Amino acid sequence: MLIHPEEILETIKMVSNENLDIRTVTMGISLRGCSHPDIDEMNENIYNRIMYYAGDLVRTTNDIENLYGIPIINKRISVTPIAIVAESCEATDLTSVAQTLDRAAEDAGVDFIGGFSALVQKGMTPGDLKLINSIPRALASTSKVCSSVNVATTKAGINMNAVALMGRIIKETAEMTKDNGGIGCAKLVVFANAPEDNPFMAGAFHGIGEPDCVINVGVSGPGVVNSALRSLEDPTLGDISECIKKTAFKITRMGEMVGKEAARRLHAQFGVLDLSLAPTPAIGDSVASILESMGLESCGTHGTTAALALLNDAVKKGGAMASSSVGGLSGAFIPVSEDEGMIRAVQRGSLSLDKLEAMTSVCSVGLDMIAVPGDTPSSTLAAIIADEMAIGMINRKTTAVRVIPAPDTKVGDMVEFGGLLGSAPVMPVHKFSSEQFISRTGRIPAPIHSLTN
Repeated sequence: MLIHPEEILETIKMVSNENLDIRTVTMGISLRGCSHPDIDEMNENIYNRIMYYAGDLVRTTNDIENLYGIPIINKRISVTPIAIVAESCEATDLTSVAQTLDRAAEDAGVDFIGGFSALVQKGMTPGDLKLINSIPRALASTSKVCSSVNVATTKAGINMNAVALMGRIIKETAEMTKDNGGIGCAKLVVFANAPEDNPFMAGAFHGIGEPDCVINVGVSGPGVVNSALRSLEDPTLGDISECIKKTAFKITRMGEMVGKEAARRLHAQFGVLDLSLAPTPAIGDSVASILESMGLESCGTHGTTAALALLNDAVKKGGAMASSSVGGLSGAFIPVSEDEGMIRAVQRGSLSLDKLEAMTSVCSVGLDMIAVPGDTPSSTLAAIIADEMAIGMINRKTTAVRVIPAPDTKVGDMVEFGGLLGSAPVMPVHKFSSEQFISRTGRIPAPIHSLTN
């Protein structure tokens, strides 16, 4: 394929001026062969398998970064949900498994490792319960491990027993990491319809239908899209959509090139290209700023959900034209702490938790990186999760909750996490109780449109 000089210059401009990067190259590794009744034997199997596949991951991605001149911000690993791997293990506490994952991630030189996970949308096995009950200690005693629990699907409904349990687990995780603002909760996400090929943390895990070893790539370009939109002169909404599609096309092409080269060098299969617009705390690298460039005075005002729907749809259309391997989440992320425009909107009063929930009905993920007061009851956290799971279940889409009840904080405080996690303004929750509803347990049945067999 002939590459024109102007295309090279355009890419250089995107990288140098508009925060274009490969957000992550994530290696997915199957641990299904690592199970063992003895936890020490299982941990040794897990460590050896991860190092066998991922030992050259960082060096290889650094070489590709230098070859193409495109920043690759994170190198990550995702593994088979540990609840599945450890089902036959006789130990009742799986914290040491998380510590093994952390040691492997450290020795491999990657930024994060995901897969301390369980899939419990229809019920919980003993292995699932061991995993979930180990989450607070696991996240408090590790630095690179990320955890996720899928509690709902369109086909199965919502496992409200698991939702109630996760409300308590989130509170306990916040308390056990209180010296760092409850940062353990920033590495814990609750899902509906979790994808098995997501390269983004904290929700990445290697699905049971995936190959032995795979490379998934997550690209990011809010700054590029924002710059492209701001260059338009008095555009119609159709013009805006076309501009976003064309920009997403270019970003996707770049990501696929990097992913396929990484897979070839690492002797792995190339999996998916997740073209999610994932913001950073950097000025201008913001999904909120994209929405405001469409004509909204402040993100969160009336019209925000419609603008986000346009953005998400256009990103998917542009990416789908550029690659036949688009997967993961793919769309627009709206994490509050990681998006300087979202933080600004919360602080000026235009963006509330209720408005964010409405926005999640049309975007790629859900209520992401949201800090709430430390005294928020676990039943309220569970109710927030339940609402979001309902949106995912009914709309047949992935939704998630990553909420942080930051210890010893009140509304208006700021919680600092650093790096890509940014800083989160503490947002108010409703003062009225949901405890009786959450305590009823059971399962919210799947919607009638789930019967599509």
